[in-house]
Amino acid sequence: MSTAISPTAYNYKVVRQFAIMTVVWGILGMGLGVFIASQLVWPELNFGLPWTSFGRLRPLHTNLVIFAFGGCALFATSYYVVQRTCQTRLISDSLAAFTFWGWQVVIVGAIITLPLGYTTTKEYAELEWPLAILLAIVWVSYGLVFFGTITKRKTKHIYVGNWFYGAFIVVTAMLHIVNHASLPVSFFKSYSAYSGATDAMIQWWYGHNAVGFFLTTGFLGMMYYFVPKQAERPIYSYRLSIVHFWALITLYIWAGPHHLHYTALPDWAQSLGMAMSIILLAPSWGGMINGMMTLSGAWHKLRTDPILRFLVVSLAFYGMSTFEGPMMAIKTVNSLSHYTDWTIGHVHAGALGWVAMISIGAIYHMIPKLFGRAQMHSVGLINAHFWLATIGTVLYIASMWVNGITQGLMWRAINDDGTLTYSFVEALQASHPGYIVRALGGAFFASGMFLMAYNVWRTVRASNPVEAEAAAQIAVVGAH
Repeated sequence: MSTAISPTAYNYKVVRQFAIMTVVWGILGMGLGVFIASQLVWPELNFGLPWTSFGRLRPLHTNLVIFAFGGCALFATSYYVVQRTCQTRLISDSLAAFTFWGWQVVIVGAIITLPLGYTTTKEYAELEWPLAILLAIVWVSYGLVFFGTITKRKTKHIYVGNWFYGAFIVVTAMLHIVNHASLPVSFFKSYSAYSGATDAMIQWWYGHNAVGFFLTTGFLGMMYYFVPKQAERPIYSYRLSIVHFWALITLYIWAGPHHLHYTALPDWAQSLGMAMSIILLAPSWGGMINGMMTLSGAWHKLRTDPILRFLVVSLAFYGMSTFEGPMMAIKTVNSLSHYTDWTIGHVHAGALGWVAMISIGAIYHMIPKLFGRAQMHSVGLINAHFWLATIGTVLYIASMWVNGITQGLMWRAINDDGTLTYSFVEALQASHPGYIVRALGGAFFASGMFLMAYNVWRTVRASNPVEAEAAAQIAVVGAH
């Protein structure tokens, strides 16, 4: 075979770069998560320094896991999927390269500024205005690459996974730009363009839809490609996937007010957010069922294929967390759960169980194809990683459920004379065992990432650039 790469071959270089950085940022982000979880068990780990305090490292952890790890996984898989399903190369190699390097600069900027205390204080939107502007420029460039590639597709049909990726790209841009509207007063400080309840409403319209579009819709695009591919079965129902898409993007955008129950937000807005959150259960489970039913006739593969196991168990966690979310949005449930560790458990059911596990499965699927290998270096290591991730996630969620319900009940307990039965410190003491289990669960999950890094390194080391480029060319030839 000729080693010269044809101009029509897929651009796998940028996919390889994002895939490798997904693993790197996963280790750093999750490692930092274990560290700050340990700070809640052993407060001395703050070291008495401002830049290693929980309050500064926690937003860095969320940014590293969501935008660095999750973001790189989304970039890698969307660039991979859009080329293969459209049977054409990315529309611009240089613009794709800019999205890679620009995204890494934003992440490094977060690593520098957040521990120093430069923050907007807005959840998932902490980066100050210079980094926020750079992020917007990178994101618009991403949209140009993605949609530009679709416009020059060789196929008449736009595969459903690309609909989900496309919606995630468009809505994330809208959310980021609107919520980050601010008035800079110096290079590292700005104030929101909004005030009071309006600012809170826009922040949680952004905050919940960062979950809804960045951490759900984008990863559903991943699910609709990699689950059928790994199972070697067609998607269970293409019609259901289209209904799932339109129902999800229509409803999700309205759910944000459920973060603001019992606040100064108008009651009608709180109730609307609650109602939309409950209705959201239907499309969420529609997608989960569609993914699960794709395994009809292929369930036996779970015995021998740990990559498929990652993808299927991620769907189980997706189903669980998208049932739990609407339940927690009900005002009476929320009065018990809000401000407690139950919310932290719910977030991580989605973040570890759904987002991380489907990303890991997708990366394991792609790496051999990107580097011209038949399979990953070690299936046994993937299997070990799967069990570490699953056990770690269950320990994390269960400990936070117990803590959350304990906290909620202790905080609302009152004596006959109307005074509080328990002090806040007593609730904190009761939570301590749960924090130990949470740190242990996080350590299990993070240790699995080291096995993944070693496995990926051995797989990549066994390949060479010529084989990798040949793989990109073979994929195109096979597609035509």
